Amino acid sequence: MQNSSSVTVFTLHGINDTASHKYIFFAFTLLAYVLIWLFNLTLIITIIIEKTLHEPMYIFLCNLCVNGLYGTAGLYPKLLSDFLSDSHVISYSGCFLQIYVIYSYVMSEFTILTVMAYDRYVAICKPLQYHCIMTSLTISRFLLISWILPLCESTIAVLLSIRLPLCGSDINKLYCENWSVIKLSCVDTTINSICSYFLVLLHVSEAFLIVYSYIHIVRACAKSSEEMSKFMQTCLPNLISLIGFTISIVFDVMYSRYGSRNFPQALLNFLAVEFLVIPPLLNPLIYGLKLSQIRRRIMRVFSRKEHVLR
Repeated sequence: MQNSSSVTVFTLHGINDTASHKYIFFAFTLLAYVLIWLFNLTLIITIIIEKTLHEPMYIFLCNLCVNGLYGTAGLYPKLLSDFLSDSHVISYSGCFLQIYVIYSYVMSEFTILTVMAYDRYVAICKPLQYHCIMTSLTISRFLLISWILPLCESTIAVLLSIRLPLCGSDINKLYCENWSVIKLSCVDTTINSICSYFLVLLHVSEAFLIVYSYIHIVRACAKSSEEMSKFMQTCLPNLISLIGFTISIVFDVMYSRYGSRNFPQALLNFLAVEFLVIPPLLNPLIYGLKLSQIRRRIMRVFSRKEHVLR
């Protein structure tokens, strides 16, 4: 057994079964990461340069895309290097940095989606008061909350895990994950479990706020076909993003706590990284295709580039 003083690196075992096809996995992973950057960066730049898109909904959407790039940066560079390496290890500090980035990404994603749901609630249910409620100060506060709160939560979770003496260094996942590290502890982890349950309850409460908002939005939109059309255009993308992200997180939690070695490793690996693949890849596509203003602005930006090249 190892104690905490001797654990300087962790060994990641999730990638072992992909060794025979590592170049294929590397190519697909690299393609996914490039597309994530391309789609999200296109949306971010379009919203920044187009003044007509400097509205709360689009500012929060831009924030969602930035968070997607932030979260994926915690996984893809290390994963890509592991595909090309025979030694799948990560340093002690690197492991907890990866945990911090990925956890804060997850918590920030839920918070941003909650803010976006509230914005749509005010826009549809209280249209006359919208500009009085969603002021520049309110938007700034929401942006700060969507980052500061998750970063503080992740800091607490990581600090509670760092204090634990460890009796092992083997992690059966593609990346460092807090629960996998906690399971290596030589001592009681009740405090960590309490903290985890508290954070889960906090973000479940956000989910209830989102559901509450959408119940009122649907009721308001059901009164007329015009309002329902507005719901389908501006609220449906947010709802799809929320459902997709929640399902991805549920899969990851189930795998982390109840994962079975009876399943193929490739399937387990996909479930482990789904929340860092599907949402960052699909969010910009869903919003870019569904929101007509963004779609038109993106086409305008590309048409300008074509004109300049000619």
